[in-house]
Amino acid sequence: MQHKPVMLAEALQQLAIKEDGVYLDCTFGRGGHTRAILSQLGEKGRVLAFDRDYDAIASDSAKPMLEDKRFSLMHCSFSSLEDVVKEAGLTGRIDGILLDLGVSSPQLDNPDRGFSFIQNGPLDMRMDTRSELTAAKWLARIDEKELTKVLFEYGEERFARRIARVIVETRPEKPFVTTRDLVKVIEDAIPIREKHKHPATRSFQAIRIAVNKELDELKAALQQSLNVLNRGGRLVVISFHSLEDRTVKQFIRNESGAKYDPGKLPVKEADITKGLLRKLGKPLTASNTEVEQNPRARSAIMRVAERV
Repeated sequence: MQHKPVMLAEALQQLAIKEDGVYLDCTFGRGGHTRAILSQLGEKGRVLAFDRDYDAIASDSAKPMLEDKRFSLMHCSFSSLEDVVKEAGLTGRIDGILLDLGVSSPQLDNPDRGFSFIQNGPLDMRMDTRSELTAAKWLARIDEKELTKVLFEYGEERFARRIARVIVETRPEKPFVTTRDLVKVIEDAIPIREKHKHPATRSFQAIRIAVNKELDELKAALQQSLNVLNRGGRLVVISFHSLEDRTVKQFIRNESGAKYDPGKLPVKEADITKGLLRKLGKPLTASNTEVEQNPRARSAIMRVAERV
């Protein structure tokens, strides 16, 4: 399946692209968003892009773009955002940052990556294949209490305790090696099926987030964005599930408006500091037309803020 960048028109509009602007695409993927940004830039514009998935860096989509002098592409994670910008000598000069979260279509469509509960493959789930920790290794050593917590908090799985117990009971006799091994245990553990939702959906999401420390990476990138954005620079984030979206929503809320240290009462004027962001508009969702053409966009939520 060809990868389609989600909410492309909305992303370009909300980034408020200037011809001579400098933009950061933190999830290059197959370059859809980056390519569109470059198309709106003049000779002095620039795009820095990176991705923690080496398959994205080495993809055929990236090769022709590397010939463009306005474009730079690096293999690194969200938490490297500030270092990438600093190395380029662009700290405080970034006019827009785009974060497109979650797992991409190419990752899901390749059974060897282990992200899909539909296709059988090695139980991998690593965003960055340089990492030693696969989902199989993680499941082999996680204790039942922690696994329950991960499934419940990251997957919002109401049968988290039951699934965790069965996984821990099963693994000594039959270690989890493939995605099908895990799917079968989850299917057997869940007593009630949700309509139009595979029983392994929530568990796979939770395990993937834990293995890749996705929320920690997201929080690091959001915080670092404050240090690299120019005044008036835009932060645009596309989330695909409620946990990501809550993290982004809370960050923007905390960094917007007046803040004070609640431990200091009564509140003095000296204790009050102004936030570094201004929330722009309401959350955006994909149009009905886009959802029809690209079902992955159905759960997408875009939030936008501006550096002040």
